[in-house]
Amino acid sequence: MKPSTVPCDPAILGALRARAGGRPALSFSEFMEVALYEPELGYYCRRGPRIGYRAGTDFLTASASAPLFGRLVAAACVRLLGEKSPSGFEFVEIGAEPGGGILRSLGHPFRSSRQIGIGEPLRIEGPSVVFSNELFDAQPFRRFRFRSGQWRELGVAVEGVLAEVELADAELPQLPAGAAEGYVIDAPLAAAALAGAIAEQPWPGLFLAFDYGKSWEELSLATPAGTARTYFRHAQGIDLLMRPGEQDLTCHVCWDWITAALQGGGFDSLRLESQEGFFIRHSGELIAALAAAEAGRLSREKLSLLQLLHPAHLGQKFQALWAIRQNPAPSRSA
Repeated sequence: MKPSTVPCDPAILGALRARAGGRPALSFSEFMEVALYEPELGYYCRRGPRIGYRAGTDFLTASASAPLFGRLVAAACVRLLGEKSPSGFEFVEIGAEPGGGILRSLGHPFRSSRQIGIGEPLRIEGPSVVFSNELFDAQPFRRFRFRSGQWRELGVAVEGVLAEVELADAELPQLPAGAAEGYVIDAPLAAAALAGAIAEQPWPGLFLAFDYGKSWEELSLATPAGTARTYFRHAQGIDLLMRPGEQDLTCHVCWDWITAALQGGGFDSLRLESQEGFFIRHSGELIAALAAAEAGRLSREKLSLLQLLHPAHLGQKFQALWAIRQNPAPSRSA
């Protein structure tokens, strides 16, 4: 990757150098922690809209189709809980936009609902439905390149112009023994760690996450340029060092790692489905009712439904991973 030619905001450049603490470079995950989560400066911590159709936004996600998305999710959760009444569960949404939440302004069947925002303590207790939308792909990831027979970790030089650098030979057991020269793997380790942290909380119930990801086999064999991308003003890019703090940085999650973290926490009945398939299977009655009510006209709600389900839009781009745990996680001190 060539050095970024776009001037960097002096404030966030200072934050990057402070994080380096005199080192000439940061690991890419450290760079992301500052670029996305530095208080007041990071992309997810700055003020202003990021999601939607308005000027100044950067990308669309299912939550832009509110309140329909929330209604579909709630209907699916009721079905997945089976014979258990949703009135006995708290709906906990992790990573919602400030002032947001997919159940906001909606009547819902759960005992209560709340949001855990960015930087807030992760506390989940008692019977819960734990939900997230594009939470895991927003976690910092590490980058590796295979060169001259070795995997090497990639980082970002922060003295002078921001530039990609090789830090050292990589020591990561998950990396394959060999690869094509120049093969890049973006390893979403923090996303897997977050799934583990959620599973460590003392709650029984339903886990449901919407995101986009791949299997480890796909990441290590079928994506030679990595999956890291940027989003700025609804345009996708590959210059990961451009505009730190002003553009989104993301990569595909590894569903295998997240699934393993949940299984290690006692979850079973795990299933990964396309967003389209998930809603058709688990929110079918609501979809049928909406289709009947909107027959003969192209309403805003019908357009939102098409956006969520159509394979060319969000229906196949995103997946839904859900899992059930009958008993709460054991206490760490047990």
